[in-house]
Amino acid sequence: MTRLAIGGFVHETVSFLPSDTTLADFERRAVRGDGIVEAYAGSNTVFGGFLKVCEENDVAVEGLLCTECAPSGPVSKEAFQALADELISRATLWRDEADGLLLHLHGAMVARGDLDPEHTLLVRLRKALGDDYPIALAMDLHGNIGPEKAALADIVCGFRHSPHTDMAETGERTAKLLLGQLAGTVKPVKAMARPGLILPSIFTATAVSPLKEIMEEVRAAADLPGILDVTLFTGFAYADVPEIGATVLAVADGDEALAIRTAERICARLTEAREALYRAAPLYDPMAALDKAAELIAGGCRPVVLLEHADRGNDSTHLLEAMLARDAGRVAMPYLHDPIAAKAAASAGLGAQLMTTLGGKSSEMAGFPLLFSGFVKFTGHLRYRITGPYRTGEEIDLGLSAVIDNGRISVIVTSHSASAVDTDPFTQCGLDIEEFDIIALRSKTHFRAAYEPIAGAILIVETPDWGPADLTELPYRNVPLGIYPITMDDGTETGV
Repeated sequence: MTRLAIGGFVHETVSFLPSDTTLADFERRAVRGDGIVEAYAGSNTVFGGFLKVCEENDVAVEGLLCTECAPSGPVSKEAFQALADELISRATLWRDEADGLLLHLHGAMVARGDLDPEHTLLVRLRKALGDDYPIALAMDLHGNIGPEKAALADIVCGFRHSPHTDMAETGERTAKLLLGQLAGTVKPVKAMARPGLILPSIFTATAVSPLKEIMEEVRAAADLPGILDVTLFTGFAYADVPEIGATVLAVADGDEALAIRTAERICARLTEAREALYRAAPLYDPMAALDKAAELIAGGCRPVVLLEHADRGNDSTHLLEAMLARDAGRVAMPYLHDPIAAKAAASAGLGAQLMTTLGGKSSEMAGFPLLFSGFVKFTGHLRYRITGPYRTGEEIDLGLSAVIDNGRISVIVTSHSASAVDTDPFTQCGLDIEEFDIIALRSKTHFRAAYEPIAGAILIVETPDWGPADLTELPYRNVPLGIYPITMDDGTETGV
């Protein structure tokens, strides 16, 4: 019987944030051994996709370590060392029993003292398992994927949709290719091309033009004879690393020349469209967004989604400050990360009137903590299985949480950081989504799967935080020449 090891160490790192991501942050969502099947079977996650293919093909599974946490600051040295050591130790333990390794990495992790810790991890895995040991890697569409990292796996597949509604499907593609390699029915060979382009996350929604048309070409290319898989990695702009930027990676069946031609053809399309890709939608400052929202609501268009996309700590107060300064209608702000406010609400008790500060704690860019007075409409520990189209079936733990409502604005504060990307916050906290004129979110693209069908309009709000649409505002230090728009082709650096 074929046996595969399954593991993962996933983090999208915002390297500009000052606070480290700690071992405790990863341990909240760490699953080991047999617990991996219980946690992920049937879920719309990469691990769920791995497990589905194993079950359908009567493949035995050996769970190693699967851990991830929300996007945040650099992974601490201690956290990376401990989790990398454990994953490698567990993989080595099963090296002789398992026929191959299914591994999930994000592609945009940064650790203190290591700008590409995933490469470091893969080098160590190769040393422990051997150069010929089959490794298949599933990665996020927003990964910064350089050739050195990609070369350390036999197979590399990435998400093709953002929102990432195809996480399980990507796990399935990866696992099927590994089984084909093990059976000798396919001989995967990889090629990659890089256009020297990085996009802000807000403009990486794959169903929004002009990226939509290029992604359709990617999916069509994957169905060509001789091609096993194609991924367009858009890159992650908020990790300041040398490998930043978009990558096209093609996997062919034994035909390296075909893989090269396929990757280069799509790469050329990206180069041609780079200016349009970088300016893909209008942006509003908070007051302009509220003016536009008021106009839309007066015309019967509701709810209006206001997207404070630059907020990378899930605690920005810029938009909230604007909404407090004027009556914008009935507003819901799901998931503002503030464990202090959540604890204060729990201490006050359900129904109590509470005055507390909200948000503005992740960095100086998040704005000042704002004084907010309202009634506690919900308090308790939020832990539930996601019902929305993104990560369906996965358990999310937000810790002690609360709803604080001042009559105009209803804010859900959480102890663990997360972006609200589906309608679960409303049902979990006993709120009626139909009541609200405006829903203020902090997502980039993932909200679209749940909110596009119900939103009257979506307005992108640009605020001064660590995830701006204008990448030239960020203090990059490690980006090489020739990455549009950060370092122009003539070598002019625009982001320092």
